[in-house]
Amino acid sequence: MPVKPSAKSIKSVQDAGSAKLGTLRTIKKYPNRRLYDTQTSAYVTLAEIKKLVMAASPLVVLDAKTGDDLTRSILLQIILEEESAGVPMFSEAVLSNIIRFYGHAMQGHMGSYLESHVQSFMDWQNKLGESSPALSPEVWAQFMQWQTPLMQNMFSGLANPSQNVMAQMQEQMQKQIQKNTEQMLGVLGLRS
Repeated sequence: MPVKPSAKSIKSVQDAGSAKLGTLRTIKKYPNRRLYDTQTSAYVTLAEIKKLVMAASPLVVLDAKTGDDLTRSILLQIILEEESAGVPMFSEAVLSNIIRFYGHAMQGHMGSYLESHVQSFMDWQNKLGESSPALSPEVWAQFMQWQTPLMQNMFSGLANPSQNVMAQMQEQMQKQIQKNTEQMLGVLGLRS
């Protein structure tokens, strides 16, 4: 019996607006840790899945036995390999700060905050790439040095989404505090 993508996986691909459901590539992970691409009918490696991600091909990785969605786990494995080889993107301080958000009241907002900013950066990078396709890492580094004031102005636009997120988080926290206070006063018989 073929394994179907989970509703959550399908929704995340649809929400991303990156593709129609018919083009969702299904990778099955077997107990022997092998990954099988159902579209090409061949076993694939993490490196090949990384290439699919780099090409913005929507995919879902499912446990071949249970049908559980393993996509996040596989993507995290790819990030771990990238971080372990070559030049890491995340410093120890950044990773430590991300870990500190687990279990924190703001955990639910951290993901959307990061996603919003990474997407804004990707959009900005795509616009820059369209206007200058031959931008090598060296040229990019020089450009960033020369354009510090310009970059600050461009990235100041990113502050608005973060201010909005912070305002929403603050508002939600105030509502929760108010709700908890009302409940406590009710329990104590002090509510009017």
